[in-house]
Parts: sequence; structure tokens; C-alpha cells
Amino acid sequence: MATTSDAQTATAPSRASKRSQGSQDGPGAIYWFLKHFVIGPCLRVLFRPWVEGAEHLPVKGPAILASNHLSFSDSFFLPLVAPRPITFLAKSDYFTGKGLKGWFSRMFFTGVGQVPVDRSGGRASEAAILTGERVLRGGRLLGIYPEGTRSPNGTMYRGKTGLARMALEAKVPIIPVAMINTFEIQPPGTVRPRLRRVGVRFGEPLDFSRYEGLEDDRFILRSVTDEVMYALMSLSGQEYVDMYASRAKELIAEGVAADATATTVR
Repeated sequence: MATTSDAQTATAPSRASKRSQGSQDGPGAIYWFLKHFVIGPCLRVLFRPWVEGAEHLPVKGPAILASNHLSFSDSFFLPLVAPRPITFLAKSDYFTGKGLKGWFSRMFFTGVGQVPVDRSGGRASEAAILTGERVLRGGRLLGIYPEGTRSPNGTMYRGKTGLARMALEAKVPIIPVAMINTFEIQPPGTVRPRLRRVGVRFGEPLDFSRYEGLEDDRFILRSVTDEVMYALMSLSGQEYVDMYASRAKELIAEGVAADATATTVR
């Protein structure tokens, strides 16, 4: 249960990696304690989350869960309703803080089985993909937000292709997951969530084995990513705009509407 970066971010500095080495093996006792005795029961009572399509989750074996990203709370509700632990690639900042707050953050995210990644880009993106593949080769579920950041306005934006490359190289299916109403309960910038029912909708697994051996073809990677985004759009009912969410945030900061009318302003 952690706020995450997207599939094209990278592994964190060595200091964070060493401190979170235990997370490489998945969640520990802290995860189960929080899910079943502390945070989980509170979320179930207050937000009464509903689930559709849970039968699409594999009972065992690796898979990528690709979700839309509307709110900070997404990374709490998705693990809450999944019967198996989900490993997310979490911001390295959560593992490198100082003082009591830094210690608590590091212990929490390590305890729930998250893996630190660095958002600096460049060569770091390659390292992040390798980190995700290592999680998958360990037989675990990997949670990814293809848009790379939270939607600033509830709209769905273009996905990043690191997701596709990980799926093709690790030879695993991608399961689209739509978070419902999480933007309404806690949009970006909101600290206290509103009380409203939340939903999680799992789609059918997407098999891209037909592209085996083509993980370095950028056109294939874009095609796979776009297919995933289309599935997410269909599951969530969101409007889709073909620009990156990071650019949408820039436009909004400039006073420009980052919706379908702004697709020519990129």
C-alpha cells in the first residue's frame, strides 16, 4: 500500500536499496497486520469498497496490474481488495528521509513490501524496468500506474511504454484495473478524503505473447501500451486525452484546460 511512480522510473540510490532489501522478498508481517487489523478494517467500514472481476486475478504466478491513477488513495484500495500482495515501485524519497519521520516512512514502506525507485529519468528508467522484471520473475504481482502520475483532473492520459517492455521481457499478462470514485473522495492536493463508496474493477488479462522477441521495437511497445490504456478507458469510463499527464499538469498550471480541446497544445 504505497504511492508509486510509473514503470519508466528507476531504482533508487544504493543507500535506499540497501535499506529496503527486505522488500525484495515481498511484504512482511507489517503488511498483513495493517491490511487485516489496522488500515484495512477502517477503509472497509468507511468507504465500503466494491469489487468487480476479481476472478481475473491469478491465484499464483506473476502478472502486472496496470491501473488508472486518480488519487493518493488508489494505492490503499487496490491492495485492500486484492487477495494477493501487490508490489509497487515506490518513490525513493520514502526510503531516504531523515529523522523520526524518515525512519517511520522507511520502515512502513519496507514493511509493506514496496521497492524504491528514482524518478530522475535517463539511465534510471532502464534500472526501474529491471527492478520490475525482478519482482515479476519472483512470481509476484507488480502494480503499475501507466500514466506515471496522478491525473490532475480525473481525465485519463497517455501511458508510458515501460509497462509494455516489462510485460514482454518477463512474458507475463497485464491485467487492467480501474479505480472508481477515488478522484471524488481525494483529488490531488486534498489531505482529508471525503466519505464516499469506492470501487475497483478488474478487466480480463491481456496476453501479448504474440509480440515475443519484439520488446525493443518502439512501435510495438506503443501499440501494447495503447491497448492497455484503451482497456482502462473502457473499464473506468474516463475521457481519454492523448498527451502525457505531466504535460497536462503544466497546461493546467498555465491556465489551459488539459482536456480533449487541448490535444493540439503539446
